[in-house]
Amino acid sequence: MTAPRRALIVIDVQQEYFEGVLKIQYPPRTESLANIVSALEVAAAQDLPVVIVQHEMPEGAPAFVKGTPTFELHPDIEAQLQPSWKRVVKKYGSVFAGTDVADWLKAEGVEIITIAGYMTNNCDLATAADAEVLDVTAEILSDATGAINLSNEAGTVSAEQLHKALMVLYHSNFAAVATTADWTEAVKSGTALPSSNLVVSAAQGNEAVG
Repeated sequence: MTAPRRALIVIDVQQEYFEGVLKIQYPPRTESLANIVSALEVAAAQDLPVVIVQHEMPEGAPAFVKGTPTFELHPDIEAQLQPSWKRVVKKYGSVFAGTDVADWLKAEGVEIITIAGYMTNNCDLATAADAEVLDVTAEILSDATGAINLSNEAGTVSAEQLHKALMVLYHSNFAAVATTADWTEAVKSGTALPSSNLVVSAAQGNEAVG
């Protein structure tokens, strides 16, 4: 059996998420950053295609403006960059919107994308949802991603609650969820990650919640 062709997509590991109002709160950003670096090292060692993504907002926006500190990649990611990796600047949540990433993945023969980076509750989710439309299988690394605390007119949710709930949601339909360690083993063995689906997750949910 031929091993599935994977690509690692590292989304928006920019200084805003470490120094700005959008600081990643869960998992702890130092831990998620270390796991993102680990995933990049695995990708390099296994010769996986890698996409490094940065979000850009227009001049005058409160974050992610090119030429300002919050736009820059975290230094730990900068230190890992390799010339063969694809660099992308996006303006929307999904890495596929307004970019050539989908065409690039197709040209690379990629069957599975692995999502790492930020945020669990925004760009990661948009990317995973778009992958379904593009008929690309998605994976997401639960400990190499992260969420923020949110509060608005609709309610309040902590980053931990949000991240954990969204991982269940991802695994029910949009992306197979795994830790970086488990994903590393799957990459080295050339196997796909185990996944669920909405019907199975619903049946198990009915039984678990009662």
